[in-house]
Amino acid sequence: MANETLIARLEQNLRQSRAARTRLAARLAELESEAEIIRGELAEMDTLAGQTEAAIFRLLSNVMSGPSTPVGTTSVGELEIELQRRLAQAELSQHPSAPLRHNVPPVRSNIEPIDDRFYDRTIPQAATMILREAGGPLHVNEIYNRLLEGGFSFTGHNPTISIAVSLNRNSRFRKAAPGTFD
Repeated sequence: MANETLIARLEQNLRQSRAARTRLAARLAELESEAEIIRGELAEMDTLAGQTEAAIFRLLSNVMSGPSTPVGTTSVGELEIELQRRLAQAELSQHPSAPLRHNVPPVRSNIEPIDDRFYDRTIPQAATMILREAGGPLHVNEIYNRLLEGGFSFTGHNPTISIAVSLNRNSRFRKAAPGTFD
């Protein structure tokens, strides 16, 4: 009798420890995802700062070497507009184009769970893992398909809308295109 009570307590402690470990692992995954996003933002800021410094250097060299156009035809405003245009053009050339709207993946209805890795996760936690594995933006329909494959169970009537709302409300996710997040 005493042994059964002791075993029951130990089993309960083991379940609690495993649950705590699962929560901590999920939190670690969230933090790692957040750190990756911040690293990307820092890299973009460094790139923009470098481009701005280069543009300033070019403008100063042009001013120091003398005007290449007739006096008074290039105003500070025109220089600023040209600088903004070049920075925007450089930024657009560095980022891949957003997925086209007609490339929306279908929601598959015949998906069988392959495993249960998303069984005890929230939508943002599971989506973080899916997007990290994908290495790029995914449409809500594809996230939904992969959640089902991972054993995620939805309770509402509109699961893709639930995913979109959850990701929209979470600052860790960025909307890359309509219905597409990274």
